[in-house]
Amino acid sequence: MNEITYRPMCEGDIARVAELERVCFRTPWSYKSLLGELSNDVAYYVVAVCRGTVVGYAGEWIMFDEAHMTNIAVDPEFRKRGIARRMILKLMQEALSRGGERMTLEVRENNHTAQRLYVSLDFAYAGTRKHYYTDTGENALILWNDCIIATYEREMNPADNAADKEDTNA
Repeated sequence: MNEITYRPMCEGDIARVAELERVCFRTPWSYKSLLGELSNDVAYYVVAVCRGTVVGYAGEWIMFDEAHMTNIAVDPEFRKRGIARRMILKLMQEALSRGGERMTLEVRENNHTAQRLYVSLDFAYAGTRKHYYTDTGENALILWNDCIIATYEREMNPADNAADKEDTNA
């Protein structure tokens, strides 16, 4: 697999991120909106880069002890490689560094692939926003992870967790 690196989004990434928005979403954020996020004090965005090209990005707003994931997109040619998972962990890491304890997001009720990813990262159903998506009228499921530090530590220390599981099975 090609080497993927992760770093904070910068102004030079916006054109490619806007392109990913158009490829991945029916109602993409505009270049201007994405650019504005760079000067938003509560926003943080990370990009995934392969051979100098942005192949994914994710963003959040961090307010007090809560982080709200705004967007996440991965180039279709780079999906199913763990890129989205790693970007979410980068968002959790940043949220934790700013005092965040919990994270929320909305996901299309029919986006089962994304839902499986979120559940694997300890997000749980908390409600529904009726007709949230204006392009289709589809509902959004509201998901919360109420302890992102536990998720982050488990994901970043898988060997420790394997040892814990072995101890409980002895």
